[in-house]
Amino acid sequence: MTSSMWSQSTQQEKLEERKAQIQQEIRDNERLLQTVKKKEKSAVSVVIVQANKIKLKEKLINTTEKQKKLLSNDMYINQLQINKLNRELTALKEDYAKMIVKSYKSRSEQSRAMFILSSNSFLQAYKRAQYMKQYTNYRKLQGEEIKSKSDQLIVYNGKLNVQKTAKQKLIAENEKERLSLLKAKQEQQKLVDSIKKDKKKIAAEIKKKQQEARAIDRQIDRLMREAIAEANRKAAAENAKANPTATVSKAAVSSSRIILTAETKILADNFRANKGKLPWPVERGFVSSVYGDHPHPVIPSLMIHNSGVDITTDQGATARAVFAGEVTDVMIFSPVNKAVMIKHGDYFTVYQNLSSVSVSKGDKVSLKQSIGKVRTNGDTGKTIIKFTISQNAKYDNPASWLFNM
Repeated sequence: MTSSMWSQSTQQEKLEERKAQIQQEIRDNERLLQTVKKKEKSAVSVVIVQANKIKLKEKLINTTEKQKKLLSNDMYINQLQINKLNRELTALKEDYAKMIVKSYKSRSEQSRAMFILSSNSFLQAYKRAQYMKQYTNYRKLQGEEIKSKSDQLIVYNGKLNVQKTAKQKLIAENEKERLSLLKAKQEQQKLVDSIKKDKKKIAAEIKKKQQEARAIDRQIDRLMREAIAEANRKAAAENAKANPTATVSKAAVSSSRIILTAETKILADNFRANKGKLPWPVERGFVSSVYGDHPHPVIPSLMIHNSGVDITTDQGATARAVFAGEVTDVMIFSPVNKAVMIKHGDYFTVYQNLSSVSVSKGDKVSLKQSIGKVRTNGDTGKTIIKFTISQNAKYDNPASWLFNM
């Protein structure tokens, strides 16, 4: 029972930490939402930010529900303990009362002396004296046990009262969040309804942006293949230097997969071992567009593709490396739109939509090192970094790699 209560207490602490994190994300989201509302000419971006707020609210409600369930389990265990203590205390008090009555009847010093003196032998007299001593000690111990269990009962009742108060607080919090969620969904529906008349125009803009994104993806894919080929040439040269008699085929050098050296294999293994624990490429923000093919949040009939994730962050935010590695390329798509590619063994991370870059090709970077500033769109007022992860040239969902995404 103690082990179970300790385990539930630990879970409760983790949920409390997660709840605090979600609440901070909601506050950040709300601040960004207000910024977007002030600067955004179109309601589309507001809808996207608002949709993320709704998701965060749902997460918060779900986390609070888990807390409430754990608290109810703790309360049930405590109530069982209280019931057990009450039963034991009742039995102890009854037994103690009988003992007191018995002691009262034989309370005279003379009767106790006669009990010992009427013994048939010295040994019997000694045993009777020991019995009376043990009886007195037992009565004393029973009194102490009654006091101990009474104290325990007070503690458990106190815990239960605190837990009842905490549960009522969680219920009130959840009700407040449910009302807030309902309000957010109503606002979202109004926004969606308000932009339905511009559906064709919005769809055309989205398709144009998708074409631009795919063109950039193709350029990045080409540079990634070049980086793989360059890494393989270096590996072949190092291998030839260490083993002059060894040969490396042209096919291996031009392979679509990086030939790992002893050093790069360690880096790749370390990167892979940190899956699910990597930091975000910005200090804070929220995912405004997820990985893969999915319906557009405003026009569900329109499918959009994302080779990574889009993270909306604060204006002036710094982009940072999610792991140690080597800069293989700094791409310039326009004077105010740049990207950085970093190699981690046979893994690549790409950081797009940077207004400025603070690293160069060939630089070694460390975990969370600043690599540039995220660009803020002058028309929309949004600050978004696009982040991708791939093994060689095969893309993967960054959400499965980043901590608490």
